[in-house]
Amino acid sequence: MRASDADRERAVDVLKAGFAEGRLSQGEYEQRIGRAYQAQTHGQLQAIVADLPQGPVPQSFPMHPVHPVHAAVPHTFLPAPPPTRTNGSATGALVCGILSPMTWGLTAIPAVILGHKARAEIRRTGEGGDGFAMAGIVIGWLSIAFGLLFVLLLVGAATV
Repeated sequence: MRASDADRERAVDVLKAGFAEGRLSQGEYEQRIGRAYQAQTHGQLQAIVADLPQGPVPQSFPMHPVHPVHAAVPHTFLPAPPPTRTNGSATGALVCGILSPMTWGLTAIPAVILGHKARAEIRRTGEGGDGFAMAGIVIGWLSIAFGLLFVLLLVGAATV
C-alpha cells in the first residue's frame, strides 16, 4: 500500500523521538530521515522504524483510585473528578436571584444570604455549585442596588 505524506511524517516523528532518547546516532538519524522521505510504501516506512518504539515508553506509576483505566498516566495530569452533587443553597441562591426582578426585589436579600452561605459550605465540603452561588449573589446585589436607586429617584422626585 502506498504511503502518504502524513505516514512519512509519523515515521519521521518516531525517528525524532528515537534520536532524542539516544537510540540513534546523528548519522543514522540523518540517513533514516532521508530514507523515510523517499519511501513509497508502508512496508518501507515500517522497515525504517521497526527497531524503535512506536510511542512513548510506558512507565510504571501508582494506580489512581478514581481513574483505574488511566493507570499509565500519573494522577497529577488526570482531569479532576466531577463534583459529587450541587449544593442546595447554591441552587436556592440562583433561583432567588432570578426571581428577584419579578418579585420587585423581595427575593434579592435571600439570594445574597443563600449565596454567601452556599459558598462557605462549598469551600468546606467540596460540593459543586459555586457558579450558581456567585450568580445568585451578583443578581441579588444588583437587584438591591437598582431597588435603592429607584427609591432614591422616587424620593428625589417627590421633593421637587
